Amino acid sequence: MALPARAQESPYIVTYDHYLEEPGNLEVEYFSTFGTQRAGDDFLAYWTEFEYGATAWWTTEVYLDGQTTFNDSTLFTGFRWENRFRLLQREHFINPVLYIEYEQTSGADKILKEVEGHDVESDYAVPNAVARREHDHELEFKLLLSKTFKGWNIAENTIATKNLTGGNPWEFGYAIGASRPLALKASANRCNFCPENFIVGVEMYGGLGDRYTFGLHNTSQYLSPVVAWNLPSDWTLRLSPGFGLNDYSHRFLLRWGLSREFSGFGTAITRLFGGRS
Repeated sequence: MALPARAQESPYIVTYDHYLEEPGNLEVEYFSTFGTQRAGDDFLAYWTEFEYGATAWWTTEVYLDGQTTFNDSTLFTGFRWENRFRLLQREHFINPVLYIEYEQTSGADKILKEVEGHDVESDYAVPNAVARREHDHELEFKLLLSKTFKGWNIAENTIATKNLTGGNPWEFGYAIGASRPLALKASANRCNFCPENFIVGVEMYGGLGDRYTFGLHNTSQYLSPVVAWNLPSDWTLRLSPGFGLNDYSHRFLLRWGLSREFSGFGTAITRLFGGRS
């Protein structure tokens, strides 16, 4: 039984809610993060996502990462393959989703898609020529818990990551988000600037140490307001200024993203190759 698709895209950039991509739809997304760096040069990290709704309970994505460090160089830093599995078919009081990701990146990767372990600001100050020599193969697991009630969405993500190279311990992190549309009732006419097209919220995320030193000591923590503008043309624009909450964090991160959903992509590909829709 197919689950109903969400009518609007989430404003979150780090946190995940429990909604998956509608089966057969493809969403292409571009995200960028500008980060300040006290002990090095500021940087611009970016990634492109291709998100496909494989079934009503499974969404899969491929990421391509890169970064530009000012006064240094521009690098392709790796790829990621993400899968999210809806564990319960219907809406419940709490809706769990299992997230599994494999990533193959270099030490120069700076997209800060999440924060885990003892990742701190100084880790990103290493020159690209040195950082690119490090090669990471990681498995990342998340338990996504989410609930939507009276227009409000509350989401919590628990993160566990294992670097398969170098014998590093399990690392942990979290992300928490809350959001709501500016209006719950749709306007009678199609429009770009209607209040219901805007979703605002806030997310907080950070590291929780590793299996030997679990907790908040020597970890970076961030707080970010978020806003999404969902256009009737299936385009979505997201914006999120982020602020470090301690001395281990970047003082400021500016994130933005642009996405476009293509309905019926799976059906079109099936027809192209002579299959049944």
